[in-house]
Amino acid sequence: MKPLNKSTLIISILIPLAVGSLSAFLSGNMSMYASLNKPAFSPPTYIFPIVWTFLYILMGISSYIIFVSGDANSTKALKIYGLQLFFNFCWSIIFFGFSQYLLAFLWLIILIILIIIMIQLFYKINPIAAYLQIPYLLWCIVAAYLNFKIYMMN
Repeated sequence: MKPLNKSTLIISILIPLAVGSLSAFLSGNMSMYASLNKPAFSPPTYIFPIVWTFLYILMGISSYIIFVSGDANSTKALKIYGLQLFFNFCWSIIFFGFSQYLLAFLWLIILIILIIIMIQLFYKINPIAAYLQIPYLLWCIVAAYLNFKIYMMN
């Protein structure tokens, strides 16, 4: 096992945190979420930044594991990681910034597919890196359901 490269690990964690923060900033007024008609089981608004912070940290740790693996397939896996991170970045802008709920739902379906592909690629390199992405996949599936219900109710 390679020794821990702390600076690379920190950068790997900061990348998804920065992407998520920038997306939230560019999305504009996310307080509009409180005024939407939502399904009864929707989490309270304060839960979202807590969960996303946790998920972004897991994403960063997972990408670090793949980055330092030295595996020949790590470049391809990290390209998919970057692509899904781009889709993640855009979703908030589509949903909150432009209030395009149907487009956001369709975008989220593509994101979920990319996450599944990423998990499969990560698993071939390091199963732990793949397992760290499962909470993210599950959260995005819940988000897709909420997104779809919000589209139907608004």
